[in-house]
Amino acid sequence: QVQLVESGGGLVQAGGSLRLSCAASGRTFSRSVMGWFRQAPGKEREFVGSITWSGGSISYADSVKGRFTISRDNAKATLYLQMNSLQPEDTAVYYCAAVSRGPSSLARSYDYWGQGTRVTVSS
Repeated sequence: QVQLVESGGGLVQAGGSLRLSCAASGRTFSRSVMGWFRQAPGKEREFVGSITWSGGSISYADSVKGRFTISRDNAKATLYLQMNSLQPEDTAVYYCAAVSRGPSSLARSYDYWGQGTRVTVSS
């Protein structure tokens, strides 16, 4: 089992940057595919990106490609999301998630979720 706790959210102006972290506990983190999702008010949860256990395969949603970077440190059991050039449309609650199977962009594929961290981008 994996427990996930996100941090690093906050208020930032458009064009700014934030770095989210997701601290994991549990013995299976290093073998889990990890994903970032976000949910804006009144909208469904959407895929942001995912990373395999080795970091050798990383996928991004088109909306964040070139601006966001996912990384992980298995020794620290931590997942990261570096967000640059933030725009108001990036405002959402960001969640990290873990799955023991292969990479997926579908929220329903993930077994474990954090509680989320709020990101607000002002114009």
